[in-house]
Amino acid sequence: MAKLDQGTWVVVADSEKVLFLRNLTDQQDPNFEVTDVEEQENPSDIEQSANRPGRMHDGGPGHKSAMDDTDWHELAKERFAKELADMLYEDAHKGAFEKLVLVASPQVLGIVRDEMHKVVADKVVAEIPKTLTNHPVNEIEKIVKAEIEAA
Repeated sequence: MAKLDQGTWVVVADSEKVLFLRNLTDQQDPNFEVTDVEEQENPSDIEQSANRPGRMHDGGPGHKSAMDDTDWHELAKERFAKELADMLYEDAHKGAFEKLVLVASPQVLGIVRDEMHKVVADKVVAEIPKTLTNHPVNEIEKIVKAEIEAA
């Protein structure tokens, strides 16, 4: 069974950008069409932090220890991956795709996999742990085809 049939969705994601692609042909000669792009504004943690990390007393007279500040940048990345899982659920529920290939950085892939609804998970035919969001579509086609054939 070919994993890149006509109509198969290929979702290419990192922690700040998602490309939704649809295969217009077959696995022998994939031709991906960009159907949607989602991006998140996620400034660096320094730009998002309101103040410097706190300090707390830790037992002895005059002793203080630094406390880690919340990493807003990392939290936004995780939230974006969770939102991707929700988007995929909505689309799967509407019957927008029958087969799905997920291409994402290992960290994003892990979060999406953990958050993915069974309806979506049942449609996943391949997972590729690579960051390809900034590659041209013709390169993504070649890489995805090679990864699927090697699996």
